[in-house]
Amino acid sequence: MSNSDAVDEPHAVGVAALIRRRLGECSPAERRVARTLLASYPSAGLGTVAALAERAEVSAPTVLRLLSRLGFGGYPEFQRALRDELAERETSPLTAYRASERGGTPPEGALPRAAAALPDAVAGTLADLPQGELDAAVRLLADQQLRVTAGGGRFSALFANYLVLHLMQVRGNSRLLPAGPVERADMLVDVGRRDLVVLFDFRRYEEPTLELARQVTARGARVVLFTDRWLSPVAGLAEVVLPARVDSPSPYDSFVPTLALVETLVTALMDRLGPVAGARLKAMEGAQQAFGGR
Repeated sequence: MSNSDAVDEPHAVGVAALIRRRLGECSPAERRVARTLLASYPSAGLGTVAALAERAEVSAPTVLRLLSRLGFGGYPEFQRALRDELAERETSPLTAYRASERGGTPPEGALPRAAAALPDAVAGTLADLPQGELDAAVRLLADQQLRVTAGGGRFSALFANYLVLHLMQVRGNSRLLPAGPVERADMLVDVGRRDLVVLFDFRRYEEPTLELARQVTARGARVVLFTDRWLSPVAGLAEVVLPARVDSPSPYDSFVPTLALVETLVTALMDRLGPVAGARLKAMEGAQQAFGGR
């Protein structure tokens, strides 16, 4: 990788996503550093090289070899990338709105801005996604012995609901995490090794989502995470991480790429299930007709 790639690629996909993408290329010692970084991201990378090496139980040269493999010219360059990400991941709609006000009203209208931003964001999301992560998510969802529970935040819960509605159609044994505390406790009290929890968590990450991930993984459940390129703290607990870009024509992050990612996952799942998905769809249509559904 050239020096220009060392700057451009982390900016495009995020440092954590880049680490996950290159994990399979690493030596065992480098993987220990990578997993240490991901488990406490980004704070684990903001200390000294010696501190990170000690935490990962490797030598300082091993840390530097990993960073070189990722395309960084050294530890200072790696830390600059992390600090830039920290600034970006703390951006709120209000901050973005004020920045756009200072820049004045764009000369083009909303439609041209959307036409410029959204297709690139979708294409970039799908191009950046490691095939191995998508395959791992499909394998888990295709295992019908696993009960699937999906949940999200204020906005991203919409995508948890959208995913579950598809899973009900093609594989069953899937449910949406309720908002109410009593209903949520009832649903989660028996979570264990036969559970798969799909979480949606995007920047300005929600602490209850992280705590939920801690609780369910401690009970043996597995987690699939949909997040942005800066990666939710849940990524350190997740078995599979599916990052999406959030480029938008407005001060709000766009969920259009996330929708594309969910639909890609559903498509891949149906491909894997094959006739099983078809039989389930036929049974669901029959049940809907029998019980007055549409």
